[in-house]
Amino acid sequence: MQRLAPASLLLALITTHAFAGTPVADAVEQAHSKLFSTLVDKHGIIRDHVGELPTPEDCALGRPNVIGWWSPIEDGPMFNGLYLPAACERTRRSGKAEDLAQTRSLVQGLLKCASVSEVPGFIARGIGSDDKCHYPLGSDDQTHPWFLGLHAYLTSGLASADERRQILSKMKEVADVLESTHWRCPADGAFKGEFRGGYTGHLFRDAVRYLYLLRAMHAVTGEGVWLERYHKALAERPEKSEKTRAEICEEGFAADRHAIAHIDAHQLWIYVGSQASLAQLAALENDQVIREHYVKGLVTNAQNALPPLEVYRQFDNNDTKVYGHAQWREGYPTWFPQPTQADGEKLAKMGDPKKLGTRKSYESTYMCNPLAAAAIIALAGNPGHRSAVEQAISHYDYSKINMAQFFFAECAFYSLPASP
Repeated sequence: MQRLAPASLLLALITTHAFAGTPVADAVEQAHSKLFSTLVDKHGIIRDHVGELPTPEDCALGRPNVIGWWSPIEDGPMFNGLYLPAACERTRRSGKAEDLAQTRSLVQGLLKCASVSEVPGFIARGIGSDDKCHYPLGSDDQTHPWFLGLHAYLTSGLASADERRQILSKMKEVADVLESTHWRCPADGAFKGEFRGGYTGHLFRDAVRYLYLLRAMHAVTGEGVWLERYHKALAERPEKSEKTRAEICEEGFAADRHAIAHIDAHQLWIYVGSQASLAQLAALENDQVIREHYVKGLVTNAQNALPPLEVYRQFDNNDTKVYGHAQWREGYPTWFPQPTQADGEKLAKMGDPKKLGTRKSYESTYMCNPLAAAAIIALAGNPGHRSAVEQAISHYDYSKINMAQFFFAECAFYSLPASP
């Protein structure tokens, strides 16, 4: 696979896209250029940040930890999957060969993440220095967006016949494994036989992701068994819940506040995929009663995301705090064997605060969360929120951002209708 277009070429495309010359268009092009010139690797996988790649030894021993948290390859399939709908829409609008090549590279990155392990259904977080090593623990947060991105590409009209066969084969392989594990995500390496996360729980994000996965598999395969499973799951009440999954979807992410701390201030980035899935469910649903549950959830999420969106105003583009995570070895010097997943989580908390600095927290609070809110709002489809979303996107100097989650700016922008 060839390296993607250099930043200079991407910047030259500014005038070829819709909204050219407007602040929001310039911001989107700057973000796009930064993403592909610095954070998309040669496999087509988005890295969390610039930094030294983990080696085979790092991945085998679990440095900085067996989960891969804080490394540059922490969230590849999650980021690729969340970003791909925007990449597909950008390509449709521009018609540019360069955009199509980039989009296809991201698709191949997702397929690579699902092909480096001998464990069926395992989705690696990213690829290390030897082009195949990876951490042994994926997660539900990595696997769901993997489907989301591939589904978006298959339904975009951009996939070739060969790509469709390749993608469908891998999606069916992974989905069949998840069905056999009761929708738990398998682990690799020393943790083979274990799981990290699943989709059948009682939270909003559990319900919407599980329903989406079943419905999307029917949409891309046409196989009736997936629709049967979807309808069964719709009517079920998960353990610990008195509501059906359809009713849980209506509540939106606010229903999870008791279980996931500080969603509104720090965790909206893990709900962008849920909102995108809810939008897909609403688009695919023919039963108006069920569809209304989804639409109400979309609207509720957008309303709840409006206050977090406004936090973008507190981000100073001239801030000079230290982003020590770029030197993750120095920031996480402590290491010990981690025979359990809990040991990995314990080790992940043992960073050196002086070496790590506070810039990551700053970007997470004042950049990542507001832009995730912008994407959640845009996905609800209310044109009255367009101005607020565009103002947030336009606020940042993306050339100075370290964390890859600035791609939520494009997720938000390309979820808005194209200008007439």
